[in-house]
Amino acid sequence: MSPWRLFAVWLLAEGAWCASELKFPPGFKFGAATSAYQIEGAWNASGKSPSTWDTITHTRPHHIIDQSSGDIACDSYNQWKEDIKIASDLGLDFYRFSISWPRLLPTGFPDAINEDGRRYYDNLINGLLEMGIEPMVTMYHWDLPQRLQNLGGWANPKVVEWFEDYARVLYKLYGDRVKTWITINEPFSMCTLGYAMVAFSAGVTDQDVGTYLCIKNVVMAHSKAWRLYDRDFRNKFGGRVGIANQLFYLKPATKEDEEIASLGHEFFYGLYSHPMYSKEGGWPAGIERVIEQNSKKAGFARSRLPPFTDEEKEIARGAYDFYGFNYYSSRIIRRRGDEEDLLARSPFKNIRELNAILEVDPTWKKSSSFWFYVYPPGMRKLLSWVKDQYGDVEIVITENGYSSTGTELNDIDRIKYYRDHLEQVLLAIHKDKVNITGYTAWSLIDNFEWNEGYSTKFGLYEVNFNDPKRTRTARDSAKYYKNVIKTNDIEIPKSFNIISDEL
Repeated sequence: MSPWRLFAVWLLAEGAWCASELKFPPGFKFGAATSAYQIEGAWNASGKSPSTWDTITHTRPHHIIDQSSGDIACDSYNQWKEDIKIASDLGLDFYRFSISWPRLLPTGFPDAINEDGRRYYDNLINGLLEMGIEPMVTMYHWDLPQRLQNLGGWANPKVVEWFEDYARVLYKLYGDRVKTWITINEPFSMCTLGYAMVAFSAGVTDQDVGTYLCIKNVVMAHSKAWRLYDRDFRNKFGGRVGIANQLFYLKPATKEDEEIASLGHEFFYGLYSHPMYSKEGGWPAGIERVIEQNSKKAGFARSRLPPFTDEEKEIARGAYDFYGFNYYSSRIIRRRGDEEDLLARSPFKNIRELNAILEVDPTWKKSSSFWFYVYPPGMRKLLSWVKDQYGDVEIVITENGYSSTGTELNDIDRIKYYRDHLEQVLLAIHKDKVNITGYTAWSLIDNFEWNEGYSTKFGLYEVNFNDPKRTRTARDSAKYYKNVIKTNDIEIPKSFNIISDEL
């Protein structure tokens, strides 16, 4: 055996993998994603009622960096054929999009289905299938009907029933063609961020109590929707249902901070995952104990984290078909020093419940978004965290992408971000034996990026927001991603005119 061959054998034996030689396994699927409020526009057209984000942008525009809104956005309500065309040009296996609850059910309830809304999603789903693209549908991506928010929104336990009724409508209307459902996108953003940061909320900020009411109701809403599908629709349609969590890797600042990092992971996404994915069910024990102790110290009569009944535990436990995994960024976590304060109420900067400070490594590259620092190894660490916590659960990466500014089509930084993170996915699959079956780029096109408006862009395709037709133009990252899908190779071809010293 030649020396080089012996060296290659040693590399494999030691787990020192060369990612450029690794491939995604047979059946692995690639997609891209958007959400309804961020792209559709037509905010009050064809019978649609206002959502919470319509209310935020219209009544509190100062909370949006550029004071913009999703009133028109990418005009995908009218330009949906263009979205299908570029999805097909990329060679996507699936396209993840969300359905607007107030567009389909303007009252928020199933007493009146909006026919124009129903027809719009029928056309989109059928158009995708005609091009050989699977629709992956998110039921809820933050645009709650304002009427339901007026009744308490995600802090009202009745929202569990409201969401289950909404899910039933979706299964009946589209279940014959949609085989992958995501119930709720990033409950961390809805609850942990939403009730802490006024700029990201539906007008209610209550980090001490509201956050935990929201978390409990999200867990039960998802679980009831999954049980409904499993009981009444699975045998008929043969699909699957999951939830998409946003995960931040929390890197301990020192050896002494490992315990608080572990609790931080429980707080950020264990609360949203443990009830469904763990064998024992219920809340993760460590953070449940911390919240109970803090509640008593603060003078509450009981824990601010609502308990599960035995029946609720059984409804939630095992209510999944896959683990939806969104990843963008990471933080360093450490205990607060005696002379430091926790004045900032942003979960991007601290975890008040743990008396912990969140920081970033100065070597991490910052994207154009205020919260977004690049740390590719965090993705692999979190993929392994899910496996370590919940066993060999199937993971679908439901979002991963990079933000930039301007209209530059030669988006080198985005290409590097995708390549470096796809490398971490390959290493997780081959070295860590994590069961990952799909990857979703965020986002297919530039869109309204919530509180950052149109000041930051995630799109593989640039959108000209000054053009009434909202023309879509492929960035070089789209060409790179298309090549990954076609060749199953994450390296950048030399024929691409996008090579730089950075890469």
